[in-house]
Amino acid sequence: MTDKNLPAIRKQVTELVLAGSLEHAERAFAEAADQHGDLAVVEVLQELPPHVTALHMSGFDGGKMSLATLLVPPKQWAESLAYLAATWPDDMIEDDPERIAESLFAHIHGVVFGTEDEERRAELLKEASATDWGCTAFAILFSLAPKEVLEVAGEVISKGAYLTGQTASDNDIVPVAVALAQANEDGWDRALFELFPEFRHSADLADAEFSDDPDEEPEHLQRSTKELLYRLRKQVPTTRSGTGRERARRSIGTGIFG
Repeated sequence: MTDKNLPAIRKQVTELVLAGSLEHAERAFAEAADQHGDLAVVEVLQELPPHVTALHMSGFDGGKMSLATLLVPPKQWAESLAYLAATWPDDMIEDDPERIAESLFAHIHGVVFGTEDEERRAELLKEASATDWGCTAFAILFSLAPKEVLEVAGEVISKGAYLTGQTASDNDIVPVAVALAQANEDGWDRALFELFPEFRHSADLADAEFSDDPDEEPEHLQRSTKELLYRLRKQVPTTRSGTGRERARRSIGTGIFG
């Protein structure tokens, strides 16, 4: 694709997305791929503003697949995650936070597991969990299944680099948690501490227990799904806030894969 084509396609896609014409934007991506190859879509996605990428990809969660889902560069996807929170209505955060969290899960799962390329999958997870908002996004997913996530944490502590992903739970959150732990130890720790802010050491999680009674108050401080959604909303970047990539906050967990 020539340099002359790229700005025109980028402008077309941006205008369509901002106008709410996501199907037409997707058609523009498909036409670019047909005429110039998949690399053309990758190049356009590299140049799109992250909030435009977020708006477009948020319309293709779950069963609806987008070329952007399959081809978005890891860094651009990581940057766009922050802006997803800006698309959530306040009343839905208040009244149905689990529904938003499930939609976020569908988005993240679709991008990460939309590829069988292990290197790309690992890079997607590394880039996403290298940001404050990415770690909060993963914590939102984990808030849907805290007991299962604690089980994965115990497996991570005991098996380290030999983590296989085999757990007693078949919850859909588990493969995402395992993949994150395998791809980025620091990002995994930071996401856990977002959900369980009392913990300051990974090994503490191995001893934590959750009741089988969903109505029983958890023994350990745990941020709710709603609280985490608002937390992510506050992390939407501005021109003055920077990128949010591991600024001063580093993991304070154990070097489990060391």
